[in-house]
Amino acid sequence: MCSCSGNMAGLTRAELQEYEYGRSSCFMCISAVFLLLVCRVNAQTEDTHVLTVADANWTLILQGEWMIKFYAPWCPACQHLQADWDNLGRQSESLGISVGRVDVTQQPGLSGRFLVTTLPTIFHAKDGDFRKYVSSRTIEDIQAYVVDRKWATVEPVPGWKSPSSLLMSGMANLFRLSVWIRQIHTYLTNALGIPSWGSYVIFAIITLFMGLILGLMLVLIADCIWPSRPKRREDKTVVIVKEEVSEEEVEEKHTSDLDNESERVSGDDSTEEEEGVMTDGAGSGSEQMPSAESSVRKRKPQGPDTAEGT
Repeated sequence: MCSCSGNMAGLTRAELQEYEYGRSSCFMCISAVFLLLVCRVNAQTEDTHVLTVADANWTLILQGEWMIKFYAPWCPACQHLQADWDNLGRQSESLGISVGRVDVTQQPGLSGRFLVTTLPTIFHAKDGDFRKYVSSRTIEDIQAYVVDRKWATVEPVPGWKSPSSLLMSGMANLFRLSVWIRQIHTYLTNALGIPSWGSYVIFAIITLFMGLILGLMLVLIADCIWPSRPKRREDKTVVIVKEEVSEEEVEEKHTSDLDNESERVSGDDSTEEEEGVMTDGAGSGSEQMPSAESSVRKRKPQGPDTAEGT
């Protein structure tokens, strides 16, 4: 009887120990889950102060006053600014602004839209007007920039460089395309084992093919908008007008030709007579002078010297 009661007491104690151990383990699990939930809630509460801006919701910064930070996780300067930026987010309600951040590694389109070239880059936005913050990045200077309205002394970004402009929208698409091409290049070289030069050749062929297609499309569009007109040949009729000449005009023309010819002939005769007279004078002079002098005088042209000699 006593042994049975002792065995029963031993079994009951073991069961009690197992129960206590299970209860303590369950309590520890519940405590761990509760701590995780508390940490997650705290993390979510802190994250709500700094809004993550992406391509899907970036138009929110066109309304109200914002401070936006562009950063990258691998950037040391961005990591140094993170604590002050979180502190600014916690004070955003008292400052009357909204605080946002953009991870350029996850949102290349926004980095192209804002034309971000250095990290970290901070922008101030006020009702769609954007100004680049170039002062000190301490929390005190950033607060003074907002509270003292120092941003009013800074010229906003020109309209053609505004993130909502057509040019910057095209730049955003270009940045997305560059990241997409880089991802494809990485896949071709790492996953498929294609060498780098082979990947470049593939991209070159695709570029040429796309250029031909785009050129053909532009030609078709231009032909639809401004269709080419066929050239019409204009038959030019050449009219030859023959002048009708009357018989009287022919006779008058013939008579005038004859008169001109007769005048020419008479002129030639008179010239021959003058030459003959001159020859006779020279011959009479030759009777008084030696033959040698007459021959010399005939060769010389008549001039002042000849007149003196005669």
